[in-house]
Amino acid sequence: MTRSDVLADLFAVISDRAENPREGSYVSSLLRDPKGIDRVLEKVGEESTEYILAVKNGRRDQIIFEAADLWFHVMVSLKAAGIEFSEVLRELEARRK
Repeated sequence: MTRSDVLADLFAVISDRAENPREGSYVSSLLRDPKGIDRVLEKVGEESTEYILAVKNGRRDQIIFEAADLWFHVMVSLKAAGIEFSEVLRELEARRK
Protein backbone atom coordinates (compact mmCIF):
# COMPACT_ATOMS: atom_id res chain seq x y z
CA MET A 1 0.00 0.00 0.00
CA THR A 2 1.31 3.43 -0.88
CA ARG A 3 1.07 6.35 1.50
CA SER A 4 -1.51 7.99 -0.73
CA ASP A 5 -3.71 4.90 -0.42
CA VAL A 6 -3.78 5.04 3.37
CA LEU A 7 -6.37 7.83 3.60
CA ALA A 8 -8.61 6.30 0.95
CA ASP A 9 -8.39 2.92 2.66
CA LEU A 10 -9.14 4.51 6.03
CA PHE A 11 -12.19 6.25 4.60
CA ALA A 12 -13.34 2.92 3.16
CA VAL A 13 -13.18 1.40 6.66
CA ILE A 14 -15.05 4.39 8.11
CA SER A 15 -17.71 3.97 5.40
CA ASP A 16 -17.99 0.26 6.12
CA ARG A 17 -18.47 0.91 9.84
CA ALA A 18 -21.16 3.47 9.02
CA GLU A 19 -23.00 1.10 6.69
CA ASN A 20 -22.34 -2.10 8.66
CA PRO A 21 -22.08 -1.12 12.32
CA ARG A 22 -20.00 -3.44 14.47
CA GLU A 23 -20.24 -4.00 18.18
CA GLY A 24 -17.19 -2.49 19.85
CA SER A 25 -16.27 -0.34 16.83
CA TYR A 26 -15.22 3.18 17.82
CA VAL A 27 -16.36 4.59 14.47
CA SER A 28 -19.73 2.85 14.71
CA SER A 29 -20.22 4.19 18.23
CA LEU A 30 -19.41 7.76 17.14
CA LEU A 31 -21.74 7.63 14.17
CA ARG A 32 -24.58 6.09 16.20
CA ASP A 33 -24.21 8.34 19.24
CA PRO A 34 -27.54 9.79 20.41
CA LYS A 35 -26.07 13.29 19.94
CA GLY A 36 -25.75 12.55 16.22
CA ILE A 37 -23.24 14.57 14.25
CA ASP A 38 -22.69 16.82 17.27
CA ARG A 39 -20.74 14.01 18.95
CA VAL A 40 -18.44 13.65 15.97
CA LEU A 41 -17.96 17.42 15.80
CA GLU A 42 -17.11 17.52 19.51
CA LYS A 43 -14.30 15.06 18.76
CA VAL A 44 -13.09 17.22 15.85
CA GLY A 45 -13.01 20.22 18.18
CA GLU A 46 -11.20 18.28 20.90
CA GLU A 47 -8.61 16.92 18.49
CA SER A 48 -8.14 20.36 16.90
CA THR A 49 -7.35 21.85 20.29
CA GLU A 50 -4.91 19.04 21.11
CA TYR A 51 -3.20 19.52 17.74
CA ILE A 52 -2.90 23.28 18.22
CA LEU A 53 -1.38 22.82 21.67
CA ALA A 54 1.09 20.23 20.39
CA VAL A 55 2.25 22.58 17.62
CA LYS A 56 2.42 25.55 19.97
CA ASN A 57 4.57 23.54 22.37
CA GLY A 58 6.83 22.27 19.57
CA ARG A 59 6.38 18.63 20.51
CA ARG A 60 7.18 16.85 17.25
CA ASP A 61 5.97 13.36 18.20
CA GLN A 62 2.81 14.78 19.73
CA ILE A 63 2.18 16.96 16.65
CA ILE A 64 2.28 13.87 14.43
CA PHE A 65 0.04 11.89 16.79
CA GLU A 66 -2.53 14.67 17.12
CA ALA A 67 -2.52 15.42 13.38
CA ALA A 68 -3.41 11.78 12.75
CA ASP A 69 -6.21 11.95 15.33
CA LEU A 70 -7.53 15.16 13.82
CA TRP A 71 -7.50 13.83 10.25
CA PHE A 72 -9.22 10.64 11.38
CA HIS A 73 -12.02 12.51 13.14
CA VAL A 74 -12.44 14.94 10.24
CA MET A 75 -12.89 11.91 7.99
CA VAL A 76 -15.54 10.49 10.33
CA SER A 77 -17.29 13.87 10.27
CA LEU A 78 -17.22 13.87 6.46
CA LYS A 79 -18.97 10.50 6.45
CA ALA A 80 -21.49 11.72 9.03
CA ALA A 81 -22.19 14.73 6.78
CA GLY A 82 -22.66 12.53 3.70
CA ILE A 83 -19.49 13.72 1.98
CA GLU A 84 -17.25 11.25 0.18
CA PHE A 85 -13.49 11.50 0.60
CA SER A 86 -13.10 11.61 -3.17
CA GLU A 87 -15.02 14.90 -3.20
CA VAL A 88 -12.44 16.48 -0.90
CA LEU A 89 -9.62 15.09 -3.02
CA ARG A 90 -11.19 16.60 -6.15
CA GLU A 91 -11.38 19.97 -4.40
CA LEU A 92 -7.73 19.76 -3.39
CA GLU A 93 -6.78 18.80 -6.96
CA ALA A 94 -8.72 21.78 -8.32
CA ARG A 95 -6.82 24.11 -6.03
CA ARG A 96 -3.47 22.99 -7.47
CA LYS A 97 -4.26 24.46 -10.90
